[in-house]
Amino acid sequence: MIRSLRTTPPNWTAIRAVLAKDLRAVRRSKAVILPMLLVPALLMIALPAGLGIAARNRVAGDLGGLLDSIPDRIAAPLESLPERERLLVLILGYLLAPLFLVVPLMVSAVLAADAFAGEKERRTLEALLHLPISDRDLFIAKLASAFLPAVAVSWIGFVAFAIVSNVIGWPVMQRIFIPTRLWAVVILWVAPAVATLGLGVMVRVSARAKTTQEANQLGGAVILPLIFLAVGQSTGLLLVDLPVAFAIGAGVWILAIWLVARGARKFTRDALATGL
Repeated sequence: MIRSLRTTPPNWTAIRAVLAKDLRAVRRSKAVILPMLLVPALLMIALPAGLGIAARNRVAGDLGGLLDSIPDRIAAPLESLPERERLLVLILGYLLAPLFLVVPLMVSAVLAADAFAGEKERRTLEALLHLPISDRDLFIAKLASAFLPAVAVSWIGFVAFAIVSNVIGWPVMQRIFIPTRLWAVVILWVAPAVATLGLGVMVRVSARAKTTQEANQLGGAVILPLIFLAVGQSTGLLLVDLPVAFAIGAGVWILAIWLVARGARKFTRDALATGL
């Protein structure tokens, strides 16, 4: 049975049906949709806009003391810029970088926590388990229902961030300075890997939890360290060479896929049914 399932192609019609059902449930749930949209809007639009305006309007002065207090890898490229551009580039180009790995991780965790625990809360899990769909295809659908919105929110949020940053910075910069090639690697390659890493953990937690709140509490012990790690490492990603950035992203992808594969092997309807 397991061998035949591995050789059978996924039933994409059934997967799309479950995915569409989950996305409709997400749109109708204020407890899920509000943090999924409001927090990224605050972090990727409102906060950069406020800090960018403050940096743009700041009277140019000697930033030598500030540059001395930050890593040389960040200070060196800033020192080559005209003085009036330094603070703007420092804030919008580097210091806000952690936000763009926190957002996909946070959104995927919120949605993955709702994947099965939400079904139990809404009392729709029993009907879901009786659908004519294999365990593997059901797992794929649940992953996609968290992964696709998380990546979409991250990419749309970054486009909004880039527009806001370049519009605010134009009077000083007189050029488009975001995104750079390394920014593109972080957003297009690393951010989806981080989203997969988060949902690889949270889907398994959600399958065991009885409520979304319980899933978030259980998953927080794992997700919070990942968020701190993302915050600590994302600025450094903008300072390495492109091959190194791709390699870091590949490492995150390998870990994320390993977690997802382990979750898929242990995922069964019987294990879900025990939580009813």
